[in-house]
Amino acid sequence: MLDTAFLVRRQNPGFLLTSLSYVGGLLVGLTVSAVLLVHTGVPASALVDEFLIATFLTSDGLSQTATAALPLVLVGLASGVAMRVRFWNIGVEGQLWLGAIASTWVALNGSGPEVLRLPTMFVLAALAGAAWIAIPLFLKLKWGVNEVISTLLLGSVAFLLVQHLLFGVWRDPSNSFPVTATFPEASWFLVLGWGQLHAGIFLVAVIALSIWFVMEHSRVGFYADAVGFNAKAALATGLPVLSIAVGLVLLSGALSGVAGMMIVAGTEHRLNQSVGNGYLFSAIVIAYLARAKPLWVVVISFALGAVFTAGNVLKVFYSISEAMIVLMQGAVLMSILMAQFFSSYSLKRPKN
Repeated sequence: MLDTAFLVRRQNPGFLLTSLSYVGGLLVGLTVSAVLLVHTGVPASALVDEFLIATFLTSDGLSQTATAALPLVLVGLASGVAMRVRFWNIGVEGQLWLGAIASTWVALNGSGPEVLRLPTMFVLAALAGAAWIAIPLFLKLKWGVNEVISTLLLGSVAFLLVQHLLFGVWRDPSNSFPVTATFPEASWFLVLGWGQLHAGIFLVAVIALSIWFVMEHSRVGFYADAVGFNAKAALATGLPVLSIAVGLVLLSGALSGVAGMMIVAGTEHRLNQSVGNGYLFSAIVIAYLARAKPLWVVVISFALGAVFTAGNVLKVFYSISEAMIVLMQGAVLMSILMAQFFSSYSLKRPKN
């Protein structure tokens, strides 16, 4: 009989154990998701068609998956870079909304020459996202306010600001719905001729590669890991703790803002109330599953884009709610996190 036991952290779980736990957790999460879908009325035979064939093995499905993955990569990177310095950015959606607002302002006012319209939208979106996250950053540094609370609350404030604009000065007079007028084509990303996939994919690729190089092959990444593991020890060794933390947190907000610009300039071509929906939870899922590693963020984002694509099909043909799609993401995340926990710790019985 096991009377007493305790958890001991494994010194080196090893690549095999880590990989098997990850795959095992993923399979358990997908199985739970499949059971939930069947229980809600989706035929079991349709699951393979919608989640594998329709999303990866058809041209239209693959283009939709790639298009959906673009903003997911940006919000995943945003959450990941902040996580590296132990700043929990739970307000990704708020920064995304501010980026979308800044981009919309440029598009609707026709600011600057047409050839510079998209670059202007990009810069202002990044600045708006960085400015929005600077508020909770200042509150934490000045008074120790928990960023989980402040970033989350500011996300709600940003959405209310969007509603104020959509029901007010930016409402399209020719439309009874709270949306802006369609952007001029100079404010659109060029469509590449493969479904809705647009030239924003090149911008995302450059950003992802740049973040990967900086975080994995430069001093900034090394300093960020040191700050994240033990900020006091890093400060004692003379590392620029404050500048690294502030810089990466502002970068997190800027990336989220660019994600907002990616959506309104890439697919929506206008601002509406659904632009930022669902990206908060998705950013957290991507960053945790990828362990804040930039290249894995891209992979996980593509997989989650497939879930979004399949989810849209399920919502149309099987009346599956948005809440069910979020529940599926949560089931996968919790399964993987539990599997990773047991790969990192072992159960030991004290010796007599």
